[in-house]
Amino acid sequence: MTRRDDTQLRGQALGVDRRRFLGGAAGMLALAGAGLPGTVRAKTPDTLIFGLSSFPPNTSPFLNAGTAAGTVKVQLYRGLLGYDAQGNIREEVAETWTRESPTVHTFKLRANAKFHNGDAVTAEDVKYTFEQIMGERSTAYLKSDFERQLARVEVVDARTVKLHLKAPSATFPFHLASWHAPIISHKSTAQAPIGCGPYTVASLERGTRIDLTRFDNFYRSGRPRTKTVRFIAYPDENLRVAALEAGDVDLIEYVPWPNMEAISRNQNLAMDNVDGPFMYLVFNVRQGPFTNAKLRQAVAYAINREDVVRAAFSGRGSVLEGIPIPIGSPFVNPELSRVWRRDLARARALLGEGGQPNGFQATLLSTAQYGMHKDTAEVVQQSLREIGVQATLNMPDWASRVTLGNRGQYDFAVMGSAGDFNDPDSLTAFLGGGTPSYVRSFGFENARISQLLEQGRIELDPGKRRDIYTDLQRAAIDEAAMVGIAWRSQGYAMQRYVQGFKNLPAYLTFYSGVTIEDVVIA
Repeated sequence: MTRRDDTQLRGQALGVDRRRFLGGAAGMLALAGAGLPGTVRAKTPDTLIFGLSSFPPNTSPFLNAGTAAGTVKVQLYRGLLGYDAQGNIREEVAETWTRESPTVHTFKLRANAKFHNGDAVTAEDVKYTFEQIMGERSTAYLKSDFERQLARVEVVDARTVKLHLKAPSATFPFHLASWHAPIISHKSTAQAPIGCGPYTVASLERGTRIDLTRFDNFYRSGRPRTKTVRFIAYPDENLRVAALEAGDVDLIEYVPWPNMEAISRNQNLAMDNVDGPFMYLVFNVRQGPFTNAKLRQAVAYAINREDVVRAAFSGRGSVLEGIPIPIGSPFVNPELSRVWRRDLARARALLGEGGQPNGFQATLLSTAQYGMHKDTAEVVQQSLREIGVQATLNMPDWASRVTLGNRGQYDFAVMGSAGDFNDPDSLTAFLGGGTPSYVRSFGFENARISQLLEQGRIELDPGKRRDIYTDLQRAAIDEAAMVGIAWRSQGYAMQRYVQGFKNLPAYLTFYSGVTIEDVVIA
């Protein structure tokens, strides 16, 4: 699972309690139990039928509730910035965006940007939105990022707003483009946030489906191109694929890896895959054998990554032999991207340097709930056996796996994730210090790595940033507190008559729902 999928944030929205939040009305979907979708024929004129991997727990504008929720949320809300089909940042509610100085960004809002209640989007609404994100009782996903970087919001006039940063930031625009930072009306309530996205909620059947209808006053002329969108939840991946093959849906997310080959051969279907999310290992660096970096390095050299790609992803993906800088990023150093090629002799030598020449025993935490985690763990176990490291698998359900990870009750663990945006700074979640999190090595703190992450964030010159991130990769490889295993292929599949949908590159694959506004049922 990815960071977005795995992190099911619960609790308050806009400072209200959970019970009131779950009673949400238009635009706020409540938690719901599983349900089987009804039979609906696809290729309905002017309607896109989308098979989700789960029913969204909520679509609160500022909470992270997984990819399915985000795919729906980006239809209802838009921010100052967003992404185009190539993964480039573009203006959304903002008509123009100017960096007046290293710490001042000025946005001119679109004159035709309107909320779903008909009101114009104003600078006061922008200020109100960011106040909600950074509010004392806020549980917004980006609260800490905004608090760390945003000093104040200046309303210049109704259509002009200036954002004053605490320090220069090369990456703050990525946060403004996040689907977790949409602009909402100051008339919003916790039960009914008011967005300005291309669609509004027409109806829903909790646990099963969500019907959206085109917002005719959407600011982008000619969009959305499809009048209605029906999202149907298929938590069972086999049912989701069967619905696509039977023509009951037009488009599905999370194409199961074992089905990719058959779908690619089906003349009625098309598939769009990218290598973006990744599998990796984390370690307990406070106690146990992996307090020694040499032993972590030994593990890194011993893993048969090709076997992981074959076993966990049916050959769909590629090996990851370094730190997961986003594929296609100008900050990738080719020499450092293949540093952990399998080398059993080197692995055994590192065991000796780490004081364990004959190997050792350790507990490998994973989960049996998701096949890719289970299969990855089993290959790692088999690989390490060849250098004398005996890994005992602990495979609880996912919720327990998260709890054990947060508590540091493991020696090392399998993880799957992706960055929030296509920049090395998104690796802060995995390599930076702070509150213990199951997505990174337990107890890991490294002053040099933290310093490099900060330097890369505040440096605006691309060439200098490239040098910083080369140093970061070297430092992270030496510490081996995040050991890359495999890039996994993330796919959407659709009927061939679906035109305009695009799988965004690298980490942004989960943002691909933004291109629904371009879809035509041809």
